Amino acid sequence: MPAPSGRLPRHERAYRIRVEAADRLYELPLSGIPRVTDEELYPTKIGNFTKGLPHDALGEVNPFAYEALAQAVASENPSAFEDVPMGGAVRLQNPQAGLAFGLIGLDSHQMTIPLPPVLASAEAAAEMGELYWQALLRDIPFATYDHDPQVAAAIDDLSVFSDFRGPKALSGEVPAAMLFRAAVPGALTGPFVSQFLLKELPTGGQPGSQQIRTVLPLDLLTHYDDWLAVQDGAIPPAALAPVYDPIPRYIRNGRDLAEAVHWDWPGQAVHQACLLLFGLGASSLAGLVAGDAALPLNLTNPYASSRTQSGFATFGLADITSLVGLATGCALRAAWYQKWFVHRRLRPEEFGGRVHHVTTSTAAYAIHDDLLEQSNVLAEVGRRFGTNLLPQVYPEGCPIHPAYPSGHATWVGAGVTLLKAFFDESVIIANPVVAADDGLSLVPYTGLDAGELTLGGELNKLAWNIGVGRSFAGIHWRTDVIEGLRLGEAVALGILRDLRETYNEDFGGYALTAFDGRRVTI
Repeated sequence: MPAPSGRLPRHERAYRIRVEAADRLYELPLSGIPRVTDEELYPTKIGNFTKGLPHDALGEVNPFAYEALAQAVASENPSAFEDVPMGGAVRLQNPQAGLAFGLIGLDSHQMTIPLPPVLASAEAAAEMGELYWQALLRDIPFATYDHDPQVAAAIDDLSVFSDFRGPKALSGEVPAAMLFRAAVPGALTGPFVSQFLLKELPTGGQPGSQQIRTVLPLDLLTHYDDWLAVQDGAIPPAALAPVYDPIPRYIRNGRDLAEAVHWDWPGQAVHQACLLLFGLGASSLAGLVAGDAALPLNLTNPYASSRTQSGFATFGLADITSLVGLATGCALRAAWYQKWFVHRRLRPEEFGGRVHHVTTSTAAYAIHDDLLEQSNVLAEVGRRFGTNLLPQVYPEGCPIHPAYPSGHATWVGAGVTLLKAFFDESVIIANPVVAADDGLSLVPYTGLDAGELTLGGELNKLAWNIGVGRSFAGIHWRTDVIEGLRLGEAVALGILRDLRETYNEDFGGYALTAFDGRRVTI
């Protein structure tokens, strides 16, 4: 078919779009590798991720094993990773993913995140204090935070940390309504759990409950021998026979949220959000019967104002759901580059071992006095569990890859950013709900801000929930989640930038609110 008058042939236009995208990418610098401060400060690598490698009785890594890992990373040689000495049955999780190339969006090596807090810092102490409190409060329903005495103790204690970066009131205190939340638009409004994790999912012709299989209130890896064996890569017996609650429940507390993100598949929460968004009309058939007119489309979407057309393979269901999968993969490769090739940050589980040795005087490590002397949380953890190891929800503890950034936070940050680009963030969520204290039912949310829950805010809250669920499990730091969301956002914006040139529709670009509150137009 000849090209329309005045236009280049189709194959020439396709070629130019791809070349121009590649040229934009080529002109951007590589991120460069910042100094891995803890790795330089401590020859014994006590501030770095070493789980799965062989360790001594203190839980300090075999130096030859860590050096083999560092050399494999530096060489980028696939065979070198096969020569890393391992301490047990588990294997390193996919370090070479950080070396993969993508064919859309920014290259993983062109994105940066800040250095994480170092081992001895006041910020690291505050993050660890928060994690201990999340472990202690796992079984308290979010809906009762405003009148629970244990929560009140946590609020008082977190307020004494000199460099706690979570949301605070103007007085400097951490009120119950802000506890374990994040200062991203919408995350401080309404219930702790996003409506996207509670409302019925319109799956085909049958609405489905979002009740989940959760676990009984057991806290694990609090005995030193169990902890040490897991550091070497042993598979604990409890991981082979987990103790599940026989009754499905809506997410009501930190333990439920942790289990919701234990065996989920990458992108799951964002795909489920798509189901809800495409089912917001009168139809229960994922929006297909009601049509796109039932969807709260972003005003920049060309089909938001069309009188004769609706989107599907572009700017509609098929386009959006396929992009969520694409962005998930890109986000994880970006996160894995930062994890293995830049930061190699230790997990909270490993930090807990350092705290245990300091408090039992079996080793001396540089941990800030805010945690050791000013806070009351270690005394409470010791009283309840007998050690100052960080209690874990997952029997196996953390995965066998470094902490920073959170992979869950990165893929959900990318996916939520895409959804905000396609849908109208300002739409008010009708009839908000919250899980009953026993998790067996949903009840109306009647807080004073019940009419202020927006689509964009609840998507942001969904992103935070998916990330902080891993913190409630004991396996991620606050900064892992925050910077993971931001990295995922950068991944998604890069994808949208490349896609903008590919559409035939009259399209002025994507507009959305970033996690830091800025309005962004692509």
